[in-house]
Amino acid sequence: MTKETRPWGYYEILYTENGMQIKRLVVHSGKRLSLQSHEKRSEHWYIKEGQALAEIEGNTYTLDVGHSITILKGEKHRVSAAGNDDLELIEIQEGTYLGEDDIVRYDDDFGRA
Repeated sequence: MTKETRPWGYYEILYTENGMQIKRLVVHSGKRLSLQSHEKRSEHWYIKEGQALAEIEGNTYTLDVGHSITILKGEKHRVSAAGNDDLELIEIQEGTYLGEDDIVRYDDDFGRA
């Protein structure tokens, strides 16, 4: 497994196959990912632990354990850990390219936009 540390927490790549990648993300309490979009992939988030606040195209969704949501290619989105606990989610990426450089950032708490 490949573990990558980020300012918001970390992710691990669990599985990669042609056109699909599965990651485990842990977002620390009070942290959030950048508002971003992807040109070449869609994502599906499944909440494993904690509570998520998902923002997709300006709409906000509260997701509890067992809930999931789909982000289509090109949609602006972000996720944050709501509540006092870390958020753990499974992210399934599907597309023609799954590299980390397929990220367009619009807003970021850590100065990466």
